[in-house]
Amino acid sequence: MKATAELVQMGTITVQLGERIDVGQGPKGRRLVVDVLSVNVDCDRVKATLAVNDAADWLTLNDDGSVGCVDVRFTLSTDDGAYIYVEYAGRADMASGLITTAPTFQTSHEKYRWMNGLQAVAAGVVDGSGVLIYSLYEVVVSAA
Repeated sequence: MKATAELVQMGTITVQLGERIDVGQGPKGRRLVVDVLSVNVDCDRVKATLAVNDAADWLTLNDDGSVGCVDVRFTLSTDDGAYIYVEYAGRADMASGLITTAPTFQTSHEKYRWMNGLQAVAAGVVDGSGVLIYSLYEVVVSAA
């Protein structure tokens, strides 16, 4: 037996990025801290925005600055008052603005508890104004 995976489109995540702080070169590479000013999640089963301004991207760049290692965390507030903690890691092509990530979710709210077992992937692109739009997909794994 082997496992297969299918990507099922969930919706979009729109992120407004803010100020970038260049911490400089450290033991793990050049570190940038990027404020996340707003988040809007628009999916069939979830509508949510950034709960509080507790969000940031702790981005680390490789030696030549061409690849960014994304490390993002934030808390969402759904349109019906639930809280969902989101974290994801991934890779960014710094020249093209293309980003791939693998979000996971945590919540105790009964309506959204299904998200606790969900592995998602997101394909995004950031434009020149600091708007990042992700297409969000659920990874559905089955035995073949």
